[in-house]
Amino acid sequence: MNASTAMNKSAGGLAAEDRRVLSQIPDDKAMLRAAAELTRDLNTARPEIYWPDMIGSALLGYALLAGAMVLDGWLAWASGIAAVFPLYRALLFIHEISHLHRDALPGFRPAWNLLVGIPMLTPSLMYEGVHTLHHARTRYGTIEDPEYMPLALMKPWSLPVFVAVAALAPVALIIRWAVLAPLSVILPPMRRLAWERLSALSINPAFRRRPAEGRQAKRFFWQSLGASGWALAIMTLVIFFGAWRELAIAMAVFSAVAVFNQLRTLVAHLWENDGAAMSVTAQYLDSVNIPPPSPLAGFWAPVGLRYHALHHLIPSLPYHSLAEAHRRIAAELGGSGTYADASHKGLIPLVARIAKSTMGSSRDAAC
Repeated sequence: MNASTAMNKSAGGLAAEDRRVLSQIPDDKAMLRAAAELTRDLNTARPEIYWPDMIGSALLGYALLAGAMVLDGWLAWASGIAAVFPLYRALLFIHEISHLHRDALPGFRPAWNLLVGIPMLTPSLMYEGVHTLHHARTRYGTIEDPEYMPLALMKPWSLPVFVAVAALAPVALIIRWAVLAPLSVILPPMRRLAWERLSALSINPAFRRRPAEGRQAKRFFWQSLGASGWALAIMTLVIFFGAWRELAIAMAVFSAVAVFNQLRTLVAHLWENDGAAMSVTAQYLDSVNIPPPSPLAGFWAPVGLRYHALHHLIPSLPYHSLAEAHRRIAAELGGSGTYADASHKGLIPLVARIAKSTMGSSRDAAC
């Protein structure tokens, strides 16, 4: 049984007459037109929002992380747990950076890399030039999409593994920048492997990254140098100065950040496409909005990512404009129809939907 057949039988656990083949959904031109017309004045990234949000989140996160390292007992635990959320928010600005025009917010990209990307061993090169492929009209949901796997059509065990493997991210990043980056300087085959397969925040194991060119290549070189230097400094502190406790605390906090991000990724889409190219409307319907009144979505999907479907509809909108854009479009198009179909109630119902779909796919595969 092929993936397309499996999707027709099990997508979302819906009744047979309600199931859809995403690659066959045409564009809803009225929705696309309304979305474009209603949001034209919301496309400017506002520095008075970006800068304080990013810097404040990072500094608060680092202060709480330091508290976890210097305090004892329950205060250390409380400080470490609290550090996860502002650091998670600060890290997710990498998504905004991947969409920012090069002339928007001068200095924001290098500042973010110095304050967040390099210290967390996740420089923006790991998303720039990669994430935009996920938004390409002919790539989304296909084998050429670095950020797509048909999770709803896979085995049930794939979901917990998908989330749990993120806990290993801090270890993988230290190896990537403290070991593989220096080796890449002297071993060309290692350089190619590290770039093609270990330099992108992708979830598609078949994705191979192409070489960077021009100004981007130069910028990525300095980011790589900074990340490698910081990783080597961390290892020096640990090996020669015995900072094992501090490293363990930092890695535990960063592991929690990575797991939160992976859980958010799990419910950012419905993952019901079988690999065929899709219309913009189909891509929107395979993506997820969790608008108010869902009370917790702003915590586990910060920086506008609770409006992920809307983001796929209008990728150029800055994160601070998404709530207003959603309000306008929903008011114009009403509470039913294509636009409303991408809105969901929350994290748990989405996980349950995807899990139900995987169980249906497993039953179909066994038939």
